[in-house]
Amino acid sequence: MAAAALHDLSGHDAVAARYHDVDAVYGETRDIRLLGFVFFLLADCVLFSSFIFAYIYLRVSAPAWPPFLNGHQLPWFDTSFAAMNSVVLFGSGVTMHFALENWKHLNKRKFYGWLIATIALGIGFLLGQAHEYSSVGISWAGTTMGASFFTLTGLHGFHVFIGVIYLTVLGIQVNRGVYTGSKYFGLTAGTLYWHFVDVIWVALFFLFYLW
Repeated sequence: MAAAALHDLSGHDAVAARYHDVDAVYGETRDIRLLGFVFFLLADCVLFSSFIFAYIYLRVSAPAWPPFLNGHQLPWFDTSFAAMNSVVLFGSGVTMHFALENWKHLNKRKFYGWLIATIALGIGFLLGQAHEYSSVGISWAGTTMGASFFTLTGLHGFHVFIGVIYLTVLGIQVNRGVYTGSKYFGLTAGTLYWHFVDVIWVALFFLFYLW
């Protein structure tokens, strides 16, 4: 009898029932996906921590820092430029926060504005990093300082690059109606990832430019 009643549902009711089932599945799996994404970020923390502790060991073990190369001591990194570039990246964390908050309030126009600003600032940070690489005066090979700097900041820059692509994909998905006011886990994950990139840069900025 239940099967007969289901058969008698109108086309509209059948569609509503199907989406209701989808919403139920979303609610049941949202917390699990969030936990999985947090574990992914923790694994990334382990990756960065391995390189960071290796750098700290090499630095405290060195007789002088910056180290010497061919009888000349290497120069310190440009802290003022790195600080300006850091403001660009940290500013992108703020704009991404506002993007998500506007989506929660169903303000799609402002969401797009803040998201585009985040992507633009992320690209600006990468361009700043590329400029620094071209003028830093050391290479990856030859010194522990250069190898550590390019490895850690390069790994971070790669994460920023992936983040820019990720946020661009999220913008395309929003335009296609993938997310709603109650289903937006992808946007939450994108925001968490971007804040993670900011936090990692705080540690790298201290290690290479302030310590």
